Amino acid sequence: MDLSKVDSIAIGGFDGMHVGHQSLFGELGAHGAIVVIETGYANLTPSREREHYTHYPIVYYSLEDIRHLEGEEFVAMLQKRFPHLKKIVVGYDFHFGKNRRYSHANLGELFMGEVKVIEQVCIEGDSVHSHKIRAKIQIGDISGANRFLGHNYQIKGSAIKGQGIGKTSLVPTINLECPGFLLPYEGVYAALVRLDEEEHFHPCVVFIGHRVTTDGRYAIEIHVLGETIGVCTTASISFVKFLRKNQKFDSLELLKKAIENDIQKAKKELSHLSL
Repeated sequence: MDLSKVDSIAIGGFDGMHVGHQSLFGELGAHGAIVVIETGYANLTPSREREHYTHYPIVYYSLEDIRHLEGEEFVAMLQKRFPHLKKIVVGYDFHFGKNRRYSHANLGELFMGEVKVIEQVCIEGDSVHSHKIRAKIQIGDISGANRFLGHNYQIKGSAIKGQGIGKTSLVPTINLECPGFLLPYEGVYAALVRLDEEEHFHPCVVFIGHRVTTDGRYAIEIHVLGETIGVCTTASISFVKFLRKNQKFDSLELLKKAIENDIQKAKKELSHLSL
């Protein structure tokens, strides 16, 4: 990554890369970059997942490595990394330095270039924050979370062996494990899935939760609609709509009927999408 031409940066945690974050990025110029302060709590876009939601280069700092810095030291660190820095963009609630004692007002005093402060972004009167998106995901309000994100919530993982009854008694599924991501509320979702390195998405039904009708284990299961899928090693799920809560059925036959109903609902929800 060539940082020699960077003249503007946006600083923050940026977990989720939501519409509020995008308003900061919108203030960057052609030679902008994003500075992510990693707190260790990012689970909407963990690790380098943020890079899928911007064309700007991202530089990462661990909070543990820089939290001891005084304000002057923090600014000096940035200017050393970006020798042509002329503009810093931050949110209205940005704090930095030792004990978070410095605010955007202090940044304006310490940095000789331009400091642009972005006020909070609201949707339908509600301010957009990562913690609110997490809360929506955890109660199954995927539509609300997606509205705040400005994109569908996505999780990614590796394919693992399932319990083995899907293909024989129910419907064939791909089973995933997705470490590092916040997992949605237990239930069934209409979604899109990208397999391995494919560029396109497949419509699908996703179950997340404990398999209370069968073995009781927690699972992430994907059934691709209208296609026979071979072996895959990784998958990315893009959640579109919450369909129903997880529930226990008295037999596999009743479970299969519920799944068939889920499939029809998912087809309806996804029919308007251009894949």
